[in-house]
Amino acid sequence: MTPVVEPSLDLENRLLESAPLVIGLDEVGRGALAGPVTVGAAAIDAAAAADGVPDGLRDSKLVTEKRRPAVAERTAAWVRSSALGWATPGEVDEVGILGALGLAAARALAGLAASGIDVGSAVVLLDGDRDYVSSVARAELGRLDVRTVVKGDRDRASISAASIAAKVERDALMAALAPGFEPYAWERNKGYASPAHRAAIADHGLTIHHRRSWAIAPADGLF
Repeated sequence: MTPVVEPSLDLENRLLESAPLVIGLDEVGRGALAGPVTVGAAAIDAAAAADGVPDGLRDSKLVTEKRRPAVAERTAAWVRSSALGWATPGEVDEVGILGALGLAAARALAGLAASGIDVGSAVVLLDGDRDYVSSVARAELGRLDVRTVVKGDRDRASISAASIAAKVERDALMAALAPGFEPYAWERNKGYASPAHRAAIADHGLTIHHRRSWAIAPADGLF
């Protein structure tokens, strides 16, 4: 059995020696056929880092759906501030998935700024290997210190915190959208390409919540 990797604060602690804040960013919903993409942003400072990683915090994919809300609640109390940004299915269709992720990330960072976080002074840790944030956020927030971190959602606690916040809220939204669209089973698949979801698209077509630019094309094994 593969051991579960616990995120650490090693990188954040090093960065906090010279920066007042570290902001973790992670997305959920990237590969879904329906619903928005959501980016979570979680800001920590040296005081939060000194408290250590909250109990149970992991990449959201490694936490069971039943346990995620409690972990997200503990994590929200740990971070200095958190925010979510959303991009609609229509925006995904209009600007592509990376463009939509940039919009959602910029909105999450703007939410942190509105709560009093000095985003410009922070080091921003972005899960993955592509910076989809800087060019979109620059007009509103100025130049940011964005650093990509491969497997950051698994390994870096600030990014794990962003991941679980985004996952819990997006899952709740998809469950709330499910009534009236029962054949698509969003309360179970959260908009991803389960067999039931694809069968419903074949039988009933697309809804206003689908990403019309890619929902019809066959794609085995996405969910």
